[in-house]
Amino acid sequence: MTATVVAWILLLAVAAYACSGGVDYGAGFWDLLAGGADRGKRPRWLIDHAMAPVWEVNNVWLIFILVLMWTGFPVFFQTVFTALWLPLALAAVGMVLRGAGFALRKPTRRLAERRVYGAVFAISSLLTPFFLGAAIGAVASGRVAPGTTASADVWAHTTSIMAGLVTVAATAFLGAAFLVADARRFEAHDLVGYFRLRAWIAAAVLLVLVVIGLTVTDPHASYVHHGLTHGTGLALVIVAAVALAVTAWLVSGPAAGWARYSSVAVVALLIAAWGFAQRPYLVPTSLTVQQAAGASAPLQWMLIVAAVALVFIAPALVVLYRLDTKGVLQPVPEEDGAE
Repeated sequence: MTATVVAWILLLAVAAYACSGGVDYGAGFWDLLAGGADRGKRPRWLIDHAMAPVWEVNNVWLIFILVLMWTGFPVFFQTVFTALWLPLALAAVGMVLRGAGFALRKPTRRLAERRVYGAVFAISSLLTPFFLGAAIGAVASGRVAPGTTASADVWAHTTSIMAGLVTVAATAFLGAAFLVADARRFEAHDLVGYFRLRAWIAAAVLLVLVVIGLTVTDPHASYVHHGLTHGTGLALVIVAAVALAVTAWLVSGPAAGWARYSSVAVVALLIAAWGFAQRPYLVPTSLTVQQAAGASAPLQWMLIVAAVALVFIAPALVVLYRLDTKGVLQPVPEEDGAE
């Protein structure tokens, strides 16, 4: 029972990182497609001001995930990081380069250097979620069994590639939905329609990719595919589709702020569907939650630590996000206001 509870907390932490970090990755995705220095000046201005106060705090969830995996499920941790070290290493490098590019771009005055740092930030914002999604797809496919050695066949296949593309589309959708609300908050009226259109496009692409992913899957992923197309998994996917439609409707009206919550619900529901489809396995169909769990005493302590973390850290992060959306943490400079 303890191992099962910790496993659900792990899934909850994955959803928290996907939703919070996904918004920032999505903003970087739209930074990449914003265009040249002149055409992309206004969108990048909004992206910089929307991300700057709290973007780095989202990595708290990533550390939480790693600690839960390492301590609670050491066999699972060893299996994943042995077989998937390459995509995970590429994702880690992308995180470092992305942070460096974002931090160095803003204070740099020379246009050429700003372009270099901006390109590093934007490209890393695309590649990092792709490789993280590909790793998840490899796990869901069942190819990452205990004892599996690292190779391209483990993660460079249909399921992993589709999972990577779905992850990128989900981050783009989250980023665009949040940026519509941020454009209203910063009174950048010219950017409301700009990011609304991109939110609609990202929603359509995400829907298409999810449908393709449910119909064209690797034969090794049959267990998860069955779980996603039947029972609770299918119900959660349908509810996610409804939340997607609601978000598309919300961004078109004055209640765009509520689109933040519905867009987060879309991604959280998709991750929940994956969790339900995969149970009771951490790696279908070779490693169950019970088989991957560590000793009972560390698991019990991990459950206590995880509960304390969720009680104290999660509310603090909610308050931080709330202060950010209210404009308390970083007011918009007068000279950069709406046109």
